[in-house]
Amino acid sequence: VDPRALIAELDQLAEQGIDGEASLWISDRAHVVMPYHMRLDAARERGSGRSKIGTTLRGIGPCYADKAARTGIRMGDLVSPPRFHELLRCNLELKNRELTEIHGEEPIDFDAACEEYDAYARRLAPRVADTAGLLYEEDRRGSVILFEGAQGALLDIDLGTYPYVTSSCTSFLGVGAGTGFSPRRVGAVLGVVKAYTTRVGEGPFPTELTGAVGDELRRTGGEFGATTGRPRRCGWLDTVALRRTALVGDIDALVITKLDVLDGLDEIRAAVAYRIDGREVDDFPASLEGEIEPVYRSMPGWKRSLSGSRTFDELPEEARSYVQFVADACRCPIAMVSVGQERSEVIRLEPWLRPRGAGDGP
Repeated sequence: VDPRALIAELDQLAEQGIDGEASLWISDRAHVVMPYHMRLDAARERGSGRSKIGTTLRGIGPCYADKAARTGIRMGDLVSPPRFHELLRCNLELKNRELTEIHGEEPIDFDAACEEYDAYARRLAPRVADTAGLLYEEDRRGSVILFEGAQGALLDIDLGTYPYVTSSCTSFLGVGAGTGFSPRRVGAVLGVVKAYTTRVGEGPFPTELTGAVGDELRRTGGEFGATTGRPRRCGWLDTVALRRTALVGDIDALVITKLDVLDGLDEIRAAVAYRIDGREVDDFPASLEGEIEPVYRSMPGWKRSLSGSRTFDELPEEARSYVQFVADACRCPIAMVSVGQERSEVIRLEPWLRPRGAGDGP
């Protein structure tokens, strides 16, 4: 948790007449992003040259590194000033040495950091709690609980396109470790995927389009990073990666978004396998480094707007065929399709559209 960014968001909501704090609870076990995390993130990225990861420079990786090293500061520490000051003083001795001696940066002042973060602690202290306990209590009451993954599944530290990943478990498998709530109590898992593929930052991207089609997808889809504003890299749908994600994420059904972004294309392609060292494979490899050639399936576009469609049957035949192709290629049912930004433009498929050859199932 970055207290500075969180409070800025709460203030932005307040300016719009929304009380974001009334329903907000922050885990007392969540680790705090400190100023030295952001400074070190930027310094390390600058020093990485061509091997840089392409992080958001928000200090997330260094914060997780401290968590693993058992030197992190948690929200429960932040709201206890004596404990916080002790931990901050110990951490700054080491962090300032790295900033000054390795990266040639100015050190962080202890008193200034204390003053700034003590103010954050006073603001947020009433909202810091045992959130795992709160979740179990709500579950006992029969409340509906929704968990939302914060980032793409293939940015997962263990199962993603390492090392071009984030620092946490981003798939459904991270629910337990991230919240303290048992994944066995979760009723259904939906995997949300665009009708094409995007990526922000560095890293392998076998189906990336660097020409006019990629530019058109970016423009039409508004593909710019929500955190950084950076243009997203765009490409054809990669069903090899998607099939792997559905498998390890224990996904019950997919939700395909932004199908309408493909409206103007004469031809739509999707990767169904990779050609690596002259051999065709359809399993997602541990490393995507080196020469990887996608093996594509080509399909005709529908060349008309989908925005007026409100049922699956109202979609053009070519659009329905594309959705069915995704279900077949990923061996996963489709629960919803979106054809625009409005809630009214989300089409629920009842019953789910199932892969051809699959049993009836639940």
